[in-house]
Amino acid sequence: MDDIGRVVRYSRRLERLLKEHYHAEGKGLHQLVTSCEQRLPHDSIKQLRFVATVRNKAVHQDGYEVDDIRGYERTCIKLEKQLVPRATKRIWWLVVSLIVAMTGFAMAFYIFHWGLFIEN
Repeated sequence: MDDIGRVVRYSRRLERLLKEHYHAEGKGLHQLVTSCEQRLPHDSIKQLRFVATVRNKAVHQDGYEVDDIRGYERTCIKLEKQLVPRATKRIWWLVVSLIVAMTGFAMAFYIFHWGLFIEN
């Protein structure tokens, strides 16, 4: 795929993430970032502006070539990981522990009371 296609594809994915998870509003990536700047991780704002600038130059300037497409892709992938909300390990351990505890309680209840259910 050519560089412009890759640039546009990555920027559209970031736009979708901003709209879905941060309720951003606007047309371009710059407007989306501005609309949800308070809700974004502070480290990612400058990188998002960089991605938006490269995308605008690639699409609107005739003959523009991205200097370091690999670096641009790494930045976009890093931003995707930062912008997708993830549950912490502590929450997952809590959920799994509750499921195991409730299952164990149900099994113990039926084992101790099995005879009562069969006799009636």
